[in-house]
Amino acid sequence: MATTKEYKDFVLEQLNLLDNITCKSMIGEYLLYFNGILFGGIYDDRLLVKIVDSNKKYNVKESIPYESAKPMYLVDDIDNKETLRDIVLATCKDLSIKK
Repeated sequence: MATTKEYKDFVLEQLNLLDNITCKSMIGEYLLYFNGILFGGIYDDRLLVKIVDSNKKYNVKESIPYESAKPMYLVDDIDNKETLRDIVLATCKDLSIKK
């Protein structure tokens, strides 16, 4: 099942506290970037972010985005824009260090 355009638009609206969010289509799903850093994606109408040390404190469960992929964190509560912003910032902080 591919992600609906409506869900993608909803997620992007929830991420509007952050500048420089970009979204790229990929085979019916969407990759999400913040300041050019790939931090997650929208898969089957689910928001998932990469697993890094800084975002473990948010106690979100692991999920597989698609068959044969590495586990990612499933962000269930995307209604809370502030927490969502914090998760993205924490994720990108660790990812930018790894570059």
